[in-house]
Amino acid sequence: MTPEVEDLVRSATAPAAVPFVPEVTLWTAAEPFGLWDRTERDAPPFWAFPWAGGQGLARYVLDHPETVAGRRVLDVASGSGLVAIAAAKAGARGVLASDIDEHALAAIALNAAANDTRQVTARRVDLTAADHGDAEVILAADVFYQRDLAATALAFLTAARRAGATVLVADPARAFVPRAELTRVMTYEVPVLQVLEDTPVKTVTVYSLP
Repeated sequence: MTPEVEDLVRSATAPAAVPFVPEVTLWTAAEPFGLWDRTERDAPPFWAFPWAGGQGLARYVLDHPETVAGRRVLDVASGSGLVAIAAAKAGARGVLASDIDEHALAAIALNAAANDTRQVTARRVDLTAADHGDAEVILAADVFYQRDLAATALAFLTAARRAGATVLVADPARAFVPRAELTRVMTYEVPVLQVLEDTPVKTVTVYSLP
């Protein structure tokens, strides 16, 4: 994490409790559009907001700590680190929060520190070129919004499941959710920031990969 990247994350966000997961505080932006311009990236600043799927999966992990307690966890496409932080708070032995965006890695580090979750480590992981390592639980939220990413994520998660890892994903009914491959676990009505979505509440489903 370079000082310039950390400075951008800090200057563009402010600490705020997550609406559906008030146990967690995130450095959150007021709106995405100016921040998107500042980062000069093709992808939106996913790290600057608590997205619907992440809120749902974080809520599930906190309410069902036995899912991760005492286990090594990998949070895929972590963004802000919300789900990783929830796993740490639920008693995970260690949590690797992965992303390919350097701003996300900076945000994860800041958010982990803000929540006193020292067992969260941020690292760049490209799903097309990596495996799940020694993780016993894989968590993935909001990864099915784009066709190619959805296919890549499903291949990664399926390989991890075949190797023996527990896999949980959460999604607010985006276009490319592979429902035929998943088993529904829980559904939540999650409040979201209206600068990000077309409705104040999104229905989020938590799934397992059988």
